[in-house]
Amino acid sequence: MKRYWVIGGEYSDTSFTRFAPGKAEIRVGPFATYEEALKAWSGRAWATVDDAHSRYSILSEEAGRTTGTRYWVVGGEYADSTFTVPAAGKTLERLGPFATQQEAQKAWAGRAWATVDDAMCRYRIEIEHIAADDGKAA
Repeated sequence: MKRYWVIGGEYSDTSFTRFAPGKAEIRVGPFATYEEALKAWSGRAWATVDDAHSRYSILSEEAGRTTGTRYWVVGGEYADSTFTVPAAGKTLERLGPFATQQEAQKAWAGRAWATVDDAMCRYRIEIEHIAADDGKAA
């Protein structure tokens, strides 16, 4: 059964690879549906919108052991500033998968900078674990 988590926190810099001194990863969930996780992610993201060193992502996983991780860049134009529903006639982009967080970070930065002047566009990195039992994506 797939479940979803919102993970992140305050990082030491905008490479988002190490948490700030004295800070630890925050993990909220699990959520049974992606939509529930997206609402929780939106709340965390808005609560830290003015902190350039804070970031949250949605992680999906199959219950049990995992063998690998893939990263996706997800986003696009939203209907409003809650960033939960795509704009009318739009679908969210899903770029990837990327083998490393650094590769995903580079793709995220490219999309984020390309849309920096559009207040209704937002991109995030989602983490996907690959299940150990059959090798299929979780």
